[in-house]
Amino acid sequence: MAVLTLRAAGPAPVGDVWTRYAVPALWPTWSPQIRAVRADGGRIAPGVRGEVVSFLGVSARFVVESVDEERRRWTWRVALGPVRLRLRHEVLARPDGSATILRIEGPAVALAAYAGPARWALGRLVAGRGGDPLEGD
Repeated sequence: MAVLTLRAAGPAPVGDVWTRYAVPALWPTWSPQIRAVRADGGRIAPGVRGEVVSFLGVSARFVVESVDEERRRWTWRVALGPVRLRLRHEVLARPDGSATILRIEGPAVALAAYAGPARWALGRLVAGRGGDPLEGD
């Protein structure tokens, strides 16, 4: 099992970034590799299950393990065939916006493949752009 930690910082307000994580329907607005999300809840919570559909049409099942709304942290497990990943997200306030930290545990080859798209998505998450419905007009 390998571990990869990614970080990104940007001008988006911390509350907006947390909402973009906490509402699965918003994930495609900042994560270009996600085309759709089907979840049995409108907001992340322990035990929420669902499926993430990639832009290639490949689906991965997930279950949310834990959520700490106050600290803006959450953990989930994702399964794509025999590949299993555990992802831990955290959103931090900064004087000039927000930052996010993603810690991924899983097979090294899967982490290597996912690192590029994940970096891109995290940058978009904290940048607060990309057709995001939270953005003002």
